[in-house]
Amino acid sequence: MSGAPRVPASLVGLVGLFAIWEVASRTDLVPAYYLRPPSVVFPRLLELVFADANFQRALVATLSATVLALVIAVLVAVPAGLLLGSVPAVRHGVMTLVEFLRPIPSVALIPLALLTFGTGPDTKVTLAVYGALWPILFNTMYALDEIDPLHVETARAFGTGRLGVLTRVALPHAAPFVLTGIRLSFAIAMGVAVSVELLAGGSVGIGQVVLEAGSGGFDMDTVLAGTVLAGLIGYGANAGLELLQRKAFAWSTPRGGAR
Repeated sequence: MSGAPRVPASLVGLVGLFAIWEVASRTDLVPAYYLRPPSVVFPRLLELVFADANFQRALVATLSATVLALVIAVLVAVPAGLLLGSVPAVRHGVMTLVEFLRPIPSVALIPLALLTFGTGPDTKVTLAVYGALWPILFNTMYALDEIDPLHVETARAFGTGRLGVLTRVALPHAAPFVLTGIRLSFAIAMGVAVSVELLAGGSVGIGQVVLEAGSGGFDMDTVLAGTVLAGLIGYGANAGLELLQRKAFAWSTPRGGAR
């Protein structure tokens, strides 16, 4: 049956949000000067992305900081998670410190980071690493609790040592959990990076553009365009990583199409 193109089920909520936003702005349910409608914001977004060199540099700066922070977080959190998950003595000795540090929000550390690293990209990368670390660490650590002991005993029966068990049994088993942690951490890392740009104001990025647009000329079109773009990037990254997870680790997905 032909007709208008169908909206994928996963996008229904997003489309609904934009429709409500458009109606609310056009009917003056909220002041249109402050909440510009999507029909105005999206053209401005396209203009910024494809025709504004300064915004393009800001976008690249934010994405570069986010990806770099995510890579560093993976390199730190996965080995640490394997260690904490496989050596009970280390886990018991370190978990109090981990549970103390984990609830501290990255944005609360901005003043300390600014004093230590200044207003350059090092600040937002460091704080983004701190925020992105925890989901990957805990997903890796708790993945080891789910390993079938028979797999470990079989590997040991064939003469595999502790390191071999970690790399050949534990790590492959933990890989889907790690990717789930990365999906969560991408949004956190990007949110922290943009927050640092917005609150610190000295680092080039989307947050700085939003800060200048909001405080200088009160350009709400640009403020909302930058905000929406950050959300769309987060959605796209999560969707891409979810697709990768389904393709690469189909064996770990329960039958019946669990997401």
